[in-house]
Amino acid sequence: MRFGASTFIWVSPFSNDTLHIIEKVKSFGFDILEICIEDPNTIDTDRIKATLDKNGVKALVCGAFGPTRDISSDDKSIREQGVEYLKKCIDFSAELGSPIVSGPMYSATGKTCLLSHSKKKQQWDWAIDNLKKVANYAGENGVKLAVEPLNRFETDFLNTVEQGLELIEGINEVNVGLLLDTFHMNLEEKNIGDAIRMAGEKIFNFHSCENDRGIPGSGHIPWKEVEIALKDIEYDGYVIIESFNTDIKEIARAVSQWRPLAQSQDSIASEGIVFLKKLLL
Repeated sequence: MRFGASTFIWVSPFSNDTLHIIEKVKSFGFDILEICIEDPNTIDTDRIKATLDKNGVKALVCGAFGPTRDISSDDKSIREQGVEYLKKCIDFSAELGSPIVSGPMYSATGKTCLLSHSKKKQQWDWAIDNLKKVANYAGENGVKLAVEPLNRFETDFLNTVEQGLELIEGINEVNVGLLLDTFHMNLEEKNIGDAIRMAGEKIFNFHSCENDRGIPGSGHIPWKEVEIALKDIEYDGYVIIESFNTDIKEIARAVSQWRPLAQSQDSIASEGIVFLKKLLL
């Protein structure tokens, strides 16, 4: 397994001014930095790649899906913007050497509407059609897509592994799989281990987050159950710690994080990786 940390633990958005994060994650023992593409204008792939290479760290790319990047929106122009944004993330992935783009790319994060069956089906169809286009573009660039189900408070579109697999089946492209996140699974799955086994080889990325998004191992996520399930499916991919920083007000509001979750942001990463390596290696 390869262990990583998300840029969201410390900064938003990631830019040339925050390249020191790469050296930090390396010093904590991580192999991977998961870079969120919030503002594409702040992403200097040449500088980032050079700093990654210097420190022996690899990149993963994830997306940030606000209301203007919603590929299942009722507004055609917004759907088109969402597709173009995802293609930009794929371009960054190819330039940085990231084999996947991850995230809840099917809708706008925070969009929660109780839709009629017909309107829900229309959104579903738009998402499938647009993700097919994006998957084909990704395939041309040697990149995979990892679709992330979120909990019910962050999306009304995709909450469970079962729904995620249904969406992937509709897209029907070999380079489309799932990003599973224990924080969201803790809220939505009847049994986290069974959900992991259900996803099986379709897991392209894995977020190992505590129930409160604090230090992994400090809360009530059933980590032994997670360990057994990952071993059952012979998962040997990415294990990423994602958390957020209350100093970044916009992100804190978006994820409803109203208090610090650890003594420091560094401790979420430095203590979390010690726990995860002991658990999974």
